[in-house]
Amino acid sequence: MIEVTRRYRFPAAHVLAVPTASAEWNERTYGRCANPAGHGHDYGVEVTVGGPVDERSGRVVDPARLDELFEARVGRRLTHRLLNEVSLFAGLVPTAENIARVVFDELAGPIAAAGSARLRRVRIVETRRNSFVYGDPE
Repeated sequence: MIEVTRRYRFPAAHVLAVPTASAEWNERTYGRCANPAGHGHDYGVEVTVGGPVDERSGRVVDPARLDELFEARVGRRLTHRLLNEVSLFAGLVPTAENIARVVFDELAGPIAAAGSARLRRVRIVETRRNSFVYGDPE
């Protein structure tokens, strides 16, 4: 099996706060990120798929197809949005950890349906110091 990783970006904003918790609890838990006005990131996303190399094409996955799936399932839905207001995060605090899980869940089925490749992991790069991986360990 070979793995292929494609990189994407999307700018979005979020507020880290549990709506049913007090402002004090949210501030204690999330610090400045609990600011009700929100704040934004230019999220980096790495999507890693693995599978056998197709004998005819010599590829694990068609990169253009992967790009289409990412744009349809993630890019168009999250770009320039307040993530707290996106239905994918209903009942979830849009932490980078939850963003990684949501992106994985949105892509796993469509990638599997597109061929023999399977989604292995999603890595969210939130800042120069913070990244989060969901899926199979490397």
